[in-house]
Amino acid sequence: MNKSTWRFWSGLACLMLFLLTLAITLTINSTWLYRFSIDQLAILDWTTLSKAELMTSYHQLLAYLNFPWVKTLQLADFPMSASGLSHFVDVKKLFLLNYAVGFITVIPAGVFLYQNHKRQQEWRLIRPLQTASIIPIVFALMMAMGFDRFFVTFHELFFSNADWQFDPVTDPIINVLPEQFFLYCFVLFFVLLEMFFLGTLFYAKRMFKHRVK
Repeated sequence: MNKSTWRFWSGLACLMLFLLTLAITLTINSTWLYRFSIDQLAILDWTTLSKAELMTSYHQLLAYLNFPWVKTLQLADFPMSASGLSHFVDVKKLFLLNYAVGFITVIPAGVFLYQNHKRQQEWRLIRPLQTASIIPIVFALMMAMGFDRFFVTFHELFFSNADWQFDPVTDPIINVLPEQFFLYCFVLFFVLLEMFFLGTLFYAKRMFKHRVK
């Protein structure tokens, strides 16, 4: 592999990783989706809290997961078992890993797009992006075939223990984080990722057509 080819594929990898982390970031911080789910899934039927109190707890949870300087998870209205706390420690690590990858790849991805534009080589993005745009569709179809199995497999891949299997008695927060809510999250993620792939593909095709006129 020559230097030019290596630069292209490493730049493309940075672009794909950045788009992936961007879709994840927007999804996990979409508090509007949880607010929507509270009503749509009748979550208030499973708790004595009001919608405002529930959103406060959700924001506290996100603050812990998002910010490295928040070292302790403390939810005013939800006690937490040791295994429950351990799971959220693992989730926090994934959140921060996502942000780290996004931070590392954003500049190389931007430089990659700029260099391809400057060299009038946007056409080189078309085939990889066409292939990449199939991936969210495939995973979405797998999810549609059985979200329960998809959800379990996801946890088995990303977590090395069974702490994610919450007991509602010791970790009542699971009552207000139903599986259906996570289905909504995955749907949003796949839609965003597909939009980013197709948007970049549209840009590459448009520039290619413009240059061949």
